[in-house]
Amino acid sequence: MRVLGLDTATSGCSAALWDDGAVTVRRREPMARGQAEALVPLAQAALAEAGCAFDALDRIAVTVGPGAFTGLRIALAAARGFALAAGLPVVGITSFDAVVHGLPDAERDGRAVLVAVDSRRSEPFLQLFHPDLTPFGEPAMLEPAAVPGWLDGLLAGEAGAVPLLIAGDGAAALRPLLEGRADTIFAAGPGTPDAAVVAALGARREVGLPAQPFYLRAPDVSLPRKTA
Repeated sequence: MRVLGLDTATSGCSAALWDDGAVTVRRREPMARGQAEALVPLAQAALAEAGCAFDALDRIAVTVGPGAFTGLRIALAAARGFALAAGLPVVGITSFDAVVHGLPDAERDGRAVLVAVDSRRSEPFLQLFHPDLTPFGEPAMLEPAAVPGWLDGLLAGEAGAVPLLIAGDGAAALRPLLEGRADTIFAAGPGTPDAAVVAALGARREVGLPAQPFYLRAPDVSLPRKTA
């Protein structure tokens, strides 16, 4: 199984190859803009390093969001184009899944995980996971001040206190509100999705999300004004 993973959903740009049980090549660059010019050369360089042509792939995996409106569509468009040219299926992976599955086992062991993705607005995109990485419920988009109460509601049915790990590139907005919470820690990594994780998830999942943007709010798009 060979899977090309792609990500531009947040503030990074990455491509990686999963080949028969392991990630063999990984290219990753932090960037908030410019992914449209960087992604395709990055993917081509990753495949060239691995000595793998597009027609030798079995599928393509790509983050579908939530994330930056323009950014996540860049990887989606590239994935669709590669897939169409090579006759490959595309597996969609959420940004939440990519972040939570990319955390080190030692860091999240025995903890629920709150993934906060930067929305480029005041309200981060949120998804809470059980320690076994199954979701607590549907994702949400909330003002930071509302997050402690939302967490308490989701965790109310759990027996005893639940240790919590907070991850994602939107976690900084929650730190002033949750840093003093009992048995709560913040992840050490950058918190952005990684194509290596996306490729690995795409290899393991026979069915993923459709290769279309996953939004929690309407895109911020301004239509051109009519001229007289």
